Amino acid sequence: MIPVFLLVIPLVSGLAAFFFKDGKTVRAWALFSSLITLTGSLLGLTVFKDPSYLQFHADWISSINTSFSVRLDGMGQILCLLTAVSFPLVFISTWNSIYKKPNNFFALMLLMQVGLMGVFVAMDALLFYFFWELALIPAYFLCSQWGGERRIPVTFKFFIYTFTGSILMLVAIIYIYLQTPGHSFDITAFYNSAANGRAESWLFWLMFIAFAIKMPIWGDTVTTLAVTGMLYASLIAIQQDDLKRLVAYSSIAHIGLMCASLFAETQSGMQGVMIQMFNHGINIIGLWIVIELIERQFGTRKISQLGGLAQRSPAMAILLVVVALANIGLPLTNGFIGEFLMFNGIFASTVTKYYIVFTVLAGITIILAAVYTLNMIRKVFYGETNSLTTEGYSLRFNETAALAVIVVLVFVIGLYPKLFLDLSKETSEFILQKADVRTILGK
Repeated sequence: MIPVFLLVIPLVSGLAAFFFKDGKTVRAWALFSSLITLTGSLLGLTVFKDPSYLQFHADWISSINTSFSVRLDGMGQILCLLTAVSFPLVFISTWNSIYKKPNNFFALMLLMQVGLMGVFVAMDALLFYFFWELALIPAYFLCSQWGGERRIPVTFKFFIYTFTGSILMLVAIIYIYLQTPGHSFDITAFYNSAANGRAESWLFWLMFIAFAIKMPIWGDTVTTLAVTGMLYASLIAIQQDDLKRLVAYSSIAHIGLMCASLFAETQSGMQGVMIQMFNHGINIIGLWIVIELIERQFGTRKISQLGGLAQRSPAMAILLVVVALANIGLPLTNGFIGEFLMFNGIFASTVTKYYIVFTVLAGITIILAAVYTLNMIRKVFYGETNSLTTEGYSLRFNETAALAVIVVLVFVIGLYPKLFLDLSKETSEFILQKADVRTILGK
């Protein structure tokens, strides 16, 4: 019942949030809801670990043989935990931010959490598609209403890209459904579909493009251009003067590494991807929080306009440096364990004879990441202050608390990653047993 709990709490809270009138009340309501959801996720990892608590099945649309089937496997638990941790961190760190129509903002945030949770627990293909779309709809309205200056054209592009990907995904899902024994959307039926080798190839590419729209990968062979995307994004990140753009391109490079490791088809690589998805999510939230604070206080994200913040805001500098170094995989931080496993997986891969080349090229991006990260830290936080930064910024309690939680996670996971290794082991083994993309891609 834990998966149902993770869906019902943000769903009910999100719908109720629309009817709140007071901004402070709805903010507190959203935080309370997110903490309850986090509690449910933690209970699923500790007290209610028995499989009977981690799954639920009920008929949904019997006429087309689809069901409300949800389950928390290892990867689902990791990603649901990431989602459950992220929302209270965001709500706490932005506690003093002012939003127009706050009830709508927090309602859409909670409804987006429902969609994200659903994607990670769905064991029925049509249900997965439903939650996939449910996560995108609130995101669209959040971007269009509370985005930056260019929110309208950016949101339009977001809609076009995601809608295209959704159509391709739906076509693939329906085709596989028609090839399953008894025409079922259940994930186990999809595993046993009667699609032949040629059909499997174009089905893979339909699904791949649908997901790749959100990832920094281009198609020749997946691994080759995932690595190319990493190098490209890293080189662009070095040139950035905008903090948000730098972090965004850094994220592209990290996801490219995950993609390359995923298609290496090795146990360590697969586990590294699952662990790094959580770690990267946590680290990026920390970086975004600090960037948001800087922009709100100084009115700019330009690296060239900042400087010397460590003199006036030492707490912010320390917390940012820890998270930034974790983001580039410094030993003893959470980023290290994930990247080590992924590099080991790429190097040990037997699906391509170019594994050494891929490992070396991917390794270069780590060097480039150190270049743009350390350069950003030096220019923003060290050196002399200027007329813009001379007053500095003192972190509020809520901001310090959110960043402190992230720093604790950085070191706890870096020093003791066993929980995530155990969670990802069984799921990674199962995926590798089912995975056979070598013949599809000709890697």
